[in-house]
Amino acid sequence: MGANLFGSDGPDEAPGASDLAPAAADAPLAERMRPTEPGDVFGQAHLLGEGKLLQRILDGDVTQSLILWGPPGVGKTTLARLVARASSARFVPFSAVLSGVKEMRIVMADARTIRARTGERTLLFVDEIHRFNKAQQDAFLPFVERGDVLLIGATTENPSFELNAALLSRCRTLILEPLDVEDIERLLRHALVAEQGLAGRIELTDDQVKRIAHSSDGDARRSLTLLETVAAVSLAGGKVDDDALSEALQRKQVRYDKSGEQHYDLISALHKSVRNSDENAALYWLARMLEGGEDRRYLSRRIVRIASEDIGLADPFALRISLDAAEAFDRLGVPEGDLALAQAVVYLARAPKSNAIYKGLALAREDVQRTANESVPLHLRNAPTRLMKEAGFGKGYRYAHDDPGAQAEMECLPPSLKGTRYLDPPAPARNEKR
Repeated sequence: MGANLFGSDGPDEAPGASDLAPAAADAPLAERMRPTEPGDVFGQAHLLGEGKLLQRILDGDVTQSLILWGPPGVGKTTLARLVARASSARFVPFSAVLSGVKEMRIVMADARTIRARTGERTLLFVDEIHRFNKAQQDAFLPFVERGDVLLIGATTENPSFELNAALLSRCRTLILEPLDVEDIERLLRHALVAEQGLAGRIELTDDQVKRIAHSSDGDARRSLTLLETVAAVSLAGGKVDDDALSEALQRKQVRYDKSGEQHYDLISALHKSVRNSDENAALYWLARMLEGGEDRRYLSRRIVRIASEDIGLADPFALRISLDAAEAFDRLGVPEGDLALAQAVVYLARAPKSNAIYKGLALAREDVQRTANESVPLHLRNAPTRLMKEAGFGKGYRYAHDDPGAQAEMECLPPSLKGTRYLDPPAPARNEKR
């Protein structure tokens, strides 16, 4: 086995020393700045700090397999390495991108052999563990179950959907959050002072540091890469002018996965902001999806759905507005058609809200499933032939346009559902003002 798999020259050597060693002087800034002590970590305060779960693991010894779930650049690999440093186990880094199941089985078999011979367990760090399909993930189970391997899996995807349920049941899942802007700013200022390649070479104003932090989207690695780029374009050194900063940052690439969890999170945020009549939040979430390249026809369909589900009878015209916006986009395309979608979203956010149709239809469907398929009452049946009339079809029917009492006195539901009301309050009588 090569060093890229084990982090050493073979399974019998010391625990992954080369993989836990400091980065080379010519390594990227993000790698050089990787923390080697828990106190150097920026962000993840909900996991680190006195009494927090991960801090207790670091203060003791890892006894349970872990899944680290979070977006890129939030510290999954760093935390795995910190756990490895604090652990008495042999550390083996493994990438699901660079290696396959065959290599992974060899690692697991070696881990079992070493434990049988020396009693030492292997701490196996699997980056991008979701790249293994659920059937392939079964290979971990017997080794994790016996305790030959303590697994730390890192993933950017929701483990509930991407990881084997049996594997998840044997691991503790820790959720890592994107770093907030303040943490990114602290990290950048720390790098400007601590890194010899940057210290004294460039000077950034508070506003410039904030711009880099905002462009990083909570990704520590990205923020340090941007800082390194700023240093590279500022050849003269010293103060960085705004043009050089803009050149380094260029246009922000909005992080967005159109088929992943973020797609569902953002459309949920858009829908719920409209429902809550928050037009500013609705416009923001719409812009996030548009900038991320979301399918506009998908957005159009969701906007139409909102019009019926959350506005409904409170403003029936909202549905027409939504359909018109969808048609306008089909005619105009991007970017002009986006204005029509935005107009519809703001209209829906400002419109009065009613979910009476949504709830009423759900109750009616429930009764359809719960009760027998009763025959239509005779007085409501059509009677186009003499035989049908003689059988009583249509008998007793009252024409509501000419008979003001029909609405209140003529029952139109099946007998078992007589008097049921799906909409509250009921529709006004025909002779009442609307």
